[in-house]
Formats: sequence, C-alpha cells, structure tokens
Amino acid sequence: MQILLATDSYKDALPARDAVTALAAGIQRASPKVQWDECPMGDCGEGTLDALIVSTGAQRRHQLVQDALGRACQAEWGWHAATRTAYIELAEACGLQPLAPPERTALHTSTHGVGELILAALDAGAERLVLMLGGSATNGAGAGMLQALGARLL
Repeated sequence: MQILLATDSYKDALPARDAVTALAAGIQRASPKVQWDECPMGDCGEGTLDALIVSTGAQRRHQLVQDALGRACQAEWGWHAATRTAYIELAEACGLQPLAPPERTALHTSTHGVGELILAALDAGAERLVLMLGGSATNGAGAGMLQALGARLL
C-alpha cells in the first residue's frame, strides 16, 4: 500500500512539515510495511513557501523586514537561481501567526514588509515573482507593499 501524506498547516498549532512528519511516525508505528510519500502543502498562507522550496529546490533566503506592526523581523523567501524566480510568502513578513491575539487588528497593520521582500528579490536579480497572499494580518490591499516599493499614495 502506498499513501500520500499531503497536509496543510494547522493554524496556531502545527506547521505542515511537522504535521506530515507526525502522520508518518504514526503510520510507521502502526504498520511498518506501509510506504508513503510526504508532501507538505500550503494554501498560499503560512507553509506555502516551505512547500515550494521543497518541490523546486529553491534556496532559502533571509531578510530583515518590518512585520505587520512595523517591528523588525526576520522573514524568509525562496530563490530559484536557474529560473531567476523569487518565491515570496506574504505571511512571512506580515502574517497573522506571529502576532499575539490582542495584536491581531487590521486597524494598525501593514504589508510594508512584503515590499521589502520584493526589493530584496529584485536586488538578487529576480525576473519572475511568485507572490503567495494567504495568512495575512492586514487588509490594506497591499498599500504598505506599494509604499515600500516607492509608490506614493494620495
């Protein structure tokens, strides 16, 4: 028997990679002869970048950016040099997950950090950009991202 373990994350509880690992461990204990393939998934929110890095062989890069509340944070993005493609997950820069429940208010959040990730990708020579927009702590339609990229909003 062959099983495909393809799960998304469990919000506020378990990243997709850890969920797949836990399922595999359970299967191994219950039935050691069963074989499986592991495929962590993402719905364009948290964990999607990890799934793309695993499936494409992209390099994981780190960048200091602003989080949704304007605080400094380390965010990751993916770089696939052969195709000059950058993978940017909005949740890395301004996601809901890192915020404490009382901080989760769209009244004071921004996508500025996403723009900073895009700038880092452009500086690296990106010609293509895959932008994953799930898991956001914001609802500003990307205004902060546009400002980080140099736009003036009037």
